Amino acid sequence: MAKGLFAGRVLEKKRKKHRWLEKWWKRKALGLKEKFDPLEGAPQAKGIVLKKTGKEQKQPHSGIIKCVTVQLLKNGKKVSAHVPRDKSITKVAEHDEVTIEGLGGSQRGQVGSIPGVRYKVVAVNGVNLEQLRKGKKEKPKR
Repeated sequence: MAKGLFAGRVLEKKRKKHRWLEKWWKRKALGLKEKFDPLEGAPQAKGIVLKKTGKEQKQPHSGIIKCVTVQLLKNGKKVSAHVPRDKSITKVAEHDEVTIEGLGGSQRGQVGSIPGVRYKVVAVNGVNLEQLRKGKKEKPKR
C-alpha cells in the first residue's frame, strides 16, 4: 500500500481501477441493464399475448409452470412471463393486452425452478389478475 506525502493520488487510482472488478459496479457504469433489458429499465411493461405455454420445472421439482409468450408494445421484443396462482391461466387469452413486471430474482435472473422466465403477469386488459381470479371483477371485452 502506498505511503508518504503524495500517496493519496496512488490510492485513488488503485481504488478506481479495482472498482471495475466488481460485477454490479461494472454493469452500472456501462449501463448494461438499460441496454439489454427488454423492459428498458422500466418496472412494468405492456404487451400482447402471442401464445400460452406450459414449461417443465427444473430438477428436483416436478410440475408444469403456466407461462405466456408476450410481445412488448414499446419495442416489439418477445419475452416469456409466468402467470401466477391457481387457475389464473384461464383468465388470460391469446391477443389479450397484459401488464408484466419482473419476478424479483437476484441479479435480474429467474426465480427458483422456472427455466428462462424472468417476468410475471399482473394485469389483463387493464384489470388486476388477482381480482379477476377471485371473481371480484370481470375482464372487459375488446
